[in-house]
Amino acid sequence: MLPFANITIIGLGLIGSSIAHAAKENMSAARITGFDSDPAVRNRALELGFCDDVTDNPGAAVIDADLVVLCVPVGAMAEIADEIAFDLPEDAIISDVGSSKDGVLETLRNSLPNTRIIPAHPVAGTENSGPDAGFATLFQDRWCIITPPDDALEGDVEKLKAFWEKLGANIEIMDAKHHDLVLAVTSHLPHLIAYTIVGTASDLEDVTRSEVIKYSAGGFRDFTRIAASDPTMWRDVFLSNKEAVLEMLQRFSEDLSALQRAIRWDKGDELFELFTKTRAIRRRIIEEGQDDAAPDFGRSHD
Repeated sequence: MLPFANITIIGLGLIGSSIAHAAKENMSAARITGFDSDPAVRNRALELGFCDDVTDNPGAAVIDADLVVLCVPVGAMAEIADEIAFDLPEDAIISDVGSSKDGVLETLRNSLPNTRIIPAHPVAGTENSGPDAGFATLFQDRWCIITPPDDALEGDVEKLKAFWEKLGANIEIMDAKHHDLVLAVTSHLPHLIAYTIVGTASDLEDVTRSEVIKYSAGGFRDFTRIAASDPTMWRDVFLSNKEAVLEMLQRFSEDLSALQRAIRWDKGDELFELFTKTRAIRRRIIEEGQDDAAPDFGRSHD
């Protein structure tokens, strides 16, 4: 049984197009309507054929929807919500894919009062963006965190859960504030560090940019992958999840200062203990299926 018959996807970049691809593959009877604010993206979506219809305005996209998934940067949520408010069916469920949840819920409730809002966050992605970057298996065996408000209907939560399960995701139900704290540690702070390290390397006066690129070892190379993520999305994420990010950044700064002291005063045992603990965390991530244990992070060298 289909959880939803008419699915509208607003925003047809990596996540939006991947949802469409996965829905077509796993829920072929569902009708998928898309919208993107960029005419070039709309045209490309039509060429690629992952939507049954692509409309010229967001209101037309949601008229018959029973599920609307907002795949736009969190900073654009209010504007797009205002644009669909008049045409949104009364019984439609509104969800999203943003990396911060508490602020998104507040924004959507302000723009769409008396509607059925259930935020969600598929913890999946790549450094690529745009409609050509999407693929059907992006969410396979990845977590999707659903953060229903206290007044959400249990049946609506179950339908949204079934939708993401059909896309291949594992489901976790979580309070929105707790989600934002967890993601500040696991996603937002690593991105902030990656942006900083890559920027620092680029600005070094004694090392040329060509040398930074030419002699990039594995660690720096992996940081550049993270730092290549969509700048608009991550600008909005940091601003919308400001409190949790600043809290984690303060904790990180304190831990970094302790590490600096250990190096300065030759505290090898302290360094070894820390590195042993972090190595164990890496092993647990592999055991949980969240990364590849193959040599060189599973990279192909063909």
